[in-house]
Amino acid sequence: MSAAGHESLRPLTRDERAGFSWLEAGHLNRVIAALEAAEPDSARYVGGCVRDSLLGFTPKDFDVATVLTPDAATAALKAAGLGVAPTGVDHGTVTAIADHKGVEVTTLRADVSTDGRRATVAFTRDWATDAGRRDFTVNAIYLTPDGRLYDPVGGVADAAKKCVRFIGDPQARIREDYLRILRFFRFSARFCERFDEAGLAACAALKDGIGQLSAERIGAELTGILSLPRAGFALAAMEHSGVLAQVWSETPDLAAAAQMKTIEPHAPAPLMLAALYGEAGQGIGSALRLSNAEKAVRSNALKNLDGVAPKMTDHKVCELIYRYGKDGLADAALLAAARGVISAEDHISVKDRIDRFVAPLLTVSGRDVVKANIEPGPAVSKILVETEQRWIEEGFPGEARQREILEGVIKQHKTA
Repeated sequence: MSAAGHESLRPLTRDERAGFSWLEAGHLNRVIAALEAAEPDSARYVGGCVRDSLLGFTPKDFDVATVLTPDAATAALKAAGLGVAPTGVDHGTVTAIADHKGVEVTTLRADVSTDGRRATVAFTRDWATDAGRRDFTVNAIYLTPDGRLYDPVGGVADAAKKCVRFIGDPQARIREDYLRILRFFRFSARFCERFDEAGLAACAALKDGIGQLSAERIGAELTGILSLPRAGFALAAMEHSGVLAQVWSETPDLAAAAQMKTIEPHAPAPLMLAALYGEAGQGIGSALRLSNAEKAVRSNALKNLDGVAPKMTDHKVCELIYRYGKDGLADAALLAAARGVISAEDHISVKDRIDRFVAPLLTVSGRDVVKANIEPGPAVSKILVETEQRWIEEGFPGEARQREILEGVIKQHKTA
């Protein structure tokens, strides 16, 4: 009997098929062919690629589930001349490499035990058992390489309704891994107009379990939520259910965060953190294990906020571009608009000028000052600061005028 066995498989409809053009992708077919050469009907697509295609989105990643053990899958892939990386072999996952593209291949699994952070798994050949250990019904839809759906938990119907629903008992699924609380809000914000009530209630009831998770996992999931265009939808529900307070205890500014996404739907997570918590978010970047670059975006936007004001002149915008850089000013202006410091019209005006203006460049340096027989030290810094200020006041003239300004400041210094 094949791996499909007695299961109920139904072909994609003509309308559904339109979203699955990737079934013809050469690198995917090479991976499937390698696995099925070892055992027919042993591999199916699963997870995000199937879910997203049914929901009308273009998949970014492709995952294959197989009845083959990791060792057997590795051997089959290598026999077909494909590369293999043991990216998560302890959990049953290897990454097949075909045409320089990676495809995760994971053996069907059954949970043996869980502690809310990680699961001990055993391999299985039963597709329904593998489905039952997943988080949401829309993530447990399988697709055979010839385009037939296996849907043991009702994920296809939930996808049609744009409903993110836990498989089985929501509290049982959450207790297996408390990160599923945050994933529930992220997936719901991506796909749904409203939250599944049973899932929302379970998240609220078990919110304290978030404290068992590592900072890295929480940070990665929250970053995913904040990056979504509909982050405000998720954040409001997280705050109401008490989940958000488990991530950071300070009072959030939901209105500023929502306004930021209204102005710029793709505002990045660090800027959203600046809008959501403002100065009360001091230390949140480290607490969530964000990168130094991400922490700098958040902190610089808050630091530079004081320089942004309504109805700024071209000269002021140029000065801020010089002091903050174009990206720094853009971030500060977006934060200012989200907080209501400037209007949406002011933000558009600043953004337009950032795009059009050339960043001013001060070409004189301390070396020029020392060449004029000024002893290195505080005097050099003082002369440069005065030169810079006069250059800004004159409207950022070019190199020749900059040197005239510098010479004048040096002359004043020597005669003082």
